[in-house]
Amino acid sequence: MSITSAMFTGVSGLLANAEGISVIGNNLSNVNTIGFKDSRMLFSDMLSTSIGNNSQIGHGVQIQKVDNLFASGSFESTTNSTDVAIQGDGFFVLTSPSNTAVPVAATDAYYTRAGSFRLDSTGLGLVNPDGYKVLDTAGNPIVFAATDGGTQNFQKVVGIDSTGSISLLYTDPATGASSTLYYAGAGATPVVADTTGATYVKIAEANVPNPQGMLKQGGTLYKLTAESGTPVAPATGLYKSADGTSEKMLSNNLELSNVDMATEFVNMITTQRAYSANSKTITTADEMTQEVLNLKR
Repeated sequence: MSITSAMFTGVSGLLANAEGISVIGNNLSNVNTIGFKDSRMLFSDMLSTSIGNNSQIGHGVQIQKVDNLFASGSFESTTNSTDVAIQGDGFFVLTSPSNTAVPVAATDAYYTRAGSFRLDSTGLGLVNPDGYKVLDTAGNPIVFAATDGGTQNFQKVVGIDSTGSISLLYTDPATGASSTLYYAGAGATPVVADTTGATYVKIAEANVPNPQGMLKQGGTLYKLTAESGTPVAPATGLYKSADGTSEKMLSNNLELSNVDMATEFVNMITTQRAYSANSKTITTADEMTQEVLNLKR
């Protein structure tokens, strides 16, 4: 390998490890971000040159891929009934604040594990902190009916059960009478308790075939790609709901970031040392070049 090649090899290592530090820094900066999934840098060697006798010398390193790691984070209890965590591998399904087309197709939706939901400015729609609308199993943004079809008005979300059914409190302002009813679809009149759950429209959940293939959109949101595949639609509705056993929705809970600070600091030290070693390679190659130039004088 020539001295110039050695310098280019060192430079490739500097650039790749600098990006590696950026990935680690991003993980650490999001250690307190609800629903955040950490990333790792994968490296691969660059094309090698044959020097005979079945021997090859490489030409440095390149970034192969930045992987998203979807291991579940720990859960934190909250006092907000619209804070929801998924126990399982599924994702909440959202749509952008400006999207008015319904139902929302899987390829147009956003996916997240961050379930810090709240009521929107109308007091009837369920959204995330950035205004993205939460979808139900029919593929529509969740919007609660203003009344129960009679004299009682919507007051608040009482709770969300393990399958994603939403119980709502309605109160008559004149008499003070109240009822706990269940969400039955966007703007639809809520229904009374149904032990079969057949009339409930629930919070949508999607199982993505290959989550690592999804594309980051920021704000802990992801979109589907050809590599990720598309969630399989159930027999009824556009999206499935949690089954309450292998996959559960936990009201009054949030999933925390899955970043392990100890692991990230170890990775940072390793990457920093690799960066320093590549810097030393460039320095040594430069010194060798100076020696050659001095010989010619």
